[in-house]
Amino acid sequence: MIILGIESSCDETAASIIQDGTIILSSTIASQVDVHHKYGGVVPELASRMHIEAITTVVDKAIKKAGIEISDIDGVAATRGPGLIGALLVGFSFAKSFAFARHLPFAGVNHLEAHIYSLFLMDEKPDFPFIALVVSGGHTNIYYVTSYNNLELMGQTRDDAAGEAFDKVAKMLGLGYPGGHIIESLAKTNTSDTIKFPRTMLEKDSFDFSFSGLKSSVGRYIHDNSTGSKDEKAQIAASFQEAVIDVLSQKLINAALYKNCDSIGVSGGVSANKTFVGKLMEKAKAKKIKLFSPSVELCGDNAAMIAARGYTMIQQGSLCDLDHDVFSRSKIE
Repeated sequence: MIILGIESSCDETAASIIQDGTIILSSTIASQVDVHHKYGGVVPELASRMHIEAITTVVDKAIKKAGIEISDIDGVAATRGPGLIGALLVGFSFAKSFAFARHLPFAGVNHLEAHIYSLFLMDEKPDFPFIALVVSGGHTNIYYVTSYNNLELMGQTRDDAAGEAFDKVAKMLGLGYPGGHIIESLAKTNTSDTIKFPRTMLEKDSFDFSFSGLKSSVGRYIHDNSTGSKDEKAQIAASFQEAVIDVLSQKLINAALYKNCDSIGVSGGVSANKTFVGKLMEKAKAKKIKLFSPSVELCGDNAAMIAARGYTMIQQGSLCDLDHDVFSRSKIE
């Protein structure tokens, strides 16, 4: 079965062709990072307009790169949410029309579920059950995954997502957008003693997250102490990153121990942070827990994960009707 996947939840227009749910025939992405960089974040209206400009070309490239004809496509999947409403509508409406015109089954995919499915696109896949952390610019969620279609939400952020905190701290330091890669790169140059920023763990046995306090603490430190030197910025970046890594790692490993799972998976844009994945792997290994993470190309928003999730939905008959709409808020359906 060949599935066309389309992703447009934020600032990247992506299309992918997947065969039998796990084989990536093509994956194309048109990024808007350069456009939004000067604003220090994604401008929703601008993102929507650029999706409209890019989507036809991106889908056409994906089909050609896969070496197939349009008639070879057996089903279509697109991100239904969560995300920016205007951006979602572009990809979802295009995919719905594409499927309807060709009498193909159409699945509206939950973006967060799809990030977990990126783990199934790797050569080595986690066995059920396992704990999954989806950590990105908009979400920081922990799930107990018992099958391809059963995901139990164990915890989520109560305020800022981890990736959002990276972006905001980068902006405070005058480093630009997006902040994740910039802060990680700068942190590697730090050789000073670290600043003791807080690690917010919330209530005992809670798997929820909160990064607003950490973000505020960094802001106060910059206001009260910063000279603006590159060395000091590197020290702040490294100390902030270490605090985020400590919280993410401890919550994820605690969830695995609580559910008696010997496997964990991490996906989403922040999972491209090699410092985070490396330290998480060390901590997991100490607890005899195996870590799974996708390749860098599959960490961020991409259409391959949408097509992979859409494949299982189409197989089980979980399809969208013409009157189905997108949604902005995080949920597992």
